[in-house]
Amino acid sequence: MIGLLNYWVVFALMLLGLYMTISSSNLVKKVVGLNIFQTSVFIFFISMGKVTGGTAPILDEAYSAYSNPLPHVLILTAIVVGVATTALALALIVRIREGYGSIEESYIRDKDRESGS
Repeated sequence: MIGLLNYWVVFALMLLGLYMTISSSNLVKKVVGLNIFQTSVFIFFISMGKVTGGTAPILDEAYSAYSNPLPHVLILTAIVVGVATTALALALIVRIREGYGSIEESYIRDKDRESGS
């Protein structure tokens, strides 16, 4: 059970991020929920790439088990993309706040219905 702790942490973070994204009508809280969900995926991939007793993939007669570096490299790229996506989402939220006066999803939807009628 303790050997699977990282998977339980990933599962809990995924549920928390999904819950925050679905339940909140505040746009900033939705972005935070998406970031938590994204972090859980990062942890999942990094934990899958680690081999117990493994070392960096440098050929040496002293080592026989190597950790796969590919998940770590992919996660570095995903972190950069995630930061850029978060920055864009927050910039859009600032513009929505300027245009509508609120960042609550229900208020924005009501304003759109009023202006569309």
